[in-house]
Parts: sequence; C-alpha cells; structure tokens
Amino acid sequence: MENPTVPGKPAEADNSPDAVTPAQTRWERSVLETLMVETLAEQKRTRRWRATVSLLWLSFFALILLLILGATAGRQAGTGLERHTALIDVKGVIAAESKASADKIISALQAAYKDKNTQGVVLRIDSPGGSPVQSGYINDEMKRLRALHKDIPLYVVVQDICASGGYYVAVAADKIYVNKASIVGSVGVLMDGFGFTGAMDKLGVERRLVTAGSNKGFLDPFSPVNPEQQKFAQQMVTEIHEQFIKVVREGRGKRLKETPEMFSGLVWSGEKSVALGLADAIGGLDYVAREVIKAETIVDYTPEDSLSEQFARRIGASVGAVASDALWQSLATRLLSERATPTVR
Repeated sequence: MENPTVPGKPAEADNSPDAVTPAQTRWERSVLETLMVETLAEQKRTRRWRATVSLLWLSFFALILLLILGATAGRQAGTGLERHTALIDVKGVIAAESKASADKIISALQAAYKDKNTQGVVLRIDSPGGSPVQSGYINDEMKRLRALHKDIPLYVVVQDICASGGYYVAVAADKIYVNKASIVGSVGVLMDGFGFTGAMDKLGVERRLVTAGSNKGFLDPFSPVNPEQQKFAQQMVTEIHEQFIKVVREGRGKRLKETPEMFSGLVWSGEKSVALGLADAIGGLDYVAREVIKAETIVDYTPEDSLSEQFARRIGASVGAVASDALWQSLATRLLSERATPTVR
C-alpha cells in the first residue's frame, strides 16, 4: 500500500502510544450516540411530564370554575324586553331529579309571571307522566299563580303526548290546546314490580329476610305474595286514583263529558280528547301566542341545567361510553378466541 501523503512511498504503521485505532474510534462514537439518544429521550420525557402536569392543573381549575359558575348560573332563559308570550317546556318524565321536576317548573312559572311584559304563559307539555307528587306540586302552583294574576292567562299546548302525570299538570291551565294526533289522557295510577320466587326455587336460592314489623317487607319481590299486603297496595293506588279524578274534574269542570272509560287509564287522540272535553281546541304554540294571547313574540323561560350539571352529565356519558366500548370489545375478543380455539366437550 502506498503512503497517501507521499506518492510512491509505502504507508508506515503508527506505533506511537497516543495513536487511536479505528476500533476505539467506533466505540467512542457509539457511546456518544447512545448518550445523545438517552439525553434527547430524557428531555422528551421531562417535557411530556411537564405538559401532563400543566394539563391536569388546567383541568382542575376549569372544573372549579365550572362548579362556581354552575352554582350561580342555573339560568332562566331570559326576560323579555317587550310584550311577549312566556314559554315553559315540560318535557320527559316528571320526577324529582328530572328536567321536568316540580322545583324547576315552579321556578320557571314564577319567573314568567314576575316579568311585567308577560302577556300570557304557555306550558308546552310532551310527557308520558311520572310522579303524582311532583305533578301535584306543579298543579297547585299553577292554580295559585292564576288566582294571583287574573290578567295573565295560563295555557297548555300538548305536543306528542300528555298522559298520566302530564295530564295531571295540564288540567290546572285555563285551556288545553292539542294537535289532532296528540296522545292525551291515561287518568290512572299504577304500582308495578317483579316476583322472583319461581326463579329462586329453580336455582335453589333461599330467601332469608329479617324484619322488625310484620309489613316491613311490603311487596318484597323475593318473597311470596302476601294477600293482605297486596290488598293494602290496591287500596292505596285506588286512593291516589280518586285524587287524580278529583283534580281532573275540578280543572275541567263542565267541559268534561264523562264516559265509563274516561278514568280507566285509556288514552285518546287529540281530536277525540277535544270531543270528550279533556282538551279545548286544536292549536300549537305559535297559534296560541299569535291568536289567543295576542303576543307573537315568544320568550323561553324553560330552566336549563347549570354548567356543573351539564359537565357532570357529559362526564358520566363519556365514562359510560368508554365502559360500554370496553365491555363490547372484551366480549367480541372472547367470542372470536372461542371460535378460533378447538375445544373438547
């Protein structure tokens, strides 16, 4: 081999103590590369951790802010600045913790009547019913406000359905307007449940119930039917039914054309309900505001959930969706593995 620095002369080996061999150079380069990679990875981990901590703190403060705003911002949908029809939606099951709870509907009614520009109030009902207690609270407050504000009429407009507890609320209005295809009625009361004694016998399960009070296990679904308890429950349901009938008769008065089936729990179309006196006329929200109340502008007083309630509901829905997806994925994986794996039975 020739020396590259001096043409024509052979290369001489460097045997000095300080000479660096190619193997040493490769080793040092490998160490440096490893150190650089580790350093960069550590920096990335540090940045990622800092970002995660910052995001957690930001989420925490955002949650605190939502809770604070939610405590003060369960809003009524606005005060009208001109003559208007006040609208309150009664939607879904009427229950203590629902959007159609007595507390929320009563609060909205009071706000609507308090506004000096309210010319009339419309409860737009789309409800299959619910608690007779919650319905009774709303009915009582409607009658109180009507008596207190005789110059401000209160009407009900039925959408798809106004049944049972929904109709219990409706009869407190001055008039009830329906669509011809609305479902109206269901003046009745029910108390339902299940009995598991037959299934327990087949499974060999023994019920061990200890009570203080002979009727403390009232209508227990895991015990045989007690005829005396069943009789008592029937009496209680009948009593509440009679209360319901009384409220309907008081609310509808002479407009009601009673038939043997009227209080049996049956429902009727909106058109038939008008003929029976369960409702007054065919008409929707815009018609009532424009032609009856004579205040075409509609202001919505329906109470909305606070920000904290909306946040909690969304978080709950997200968690439920994640759990559901995980469950279905687990089941699908198991089914596929069972189909793919031979078994001996």
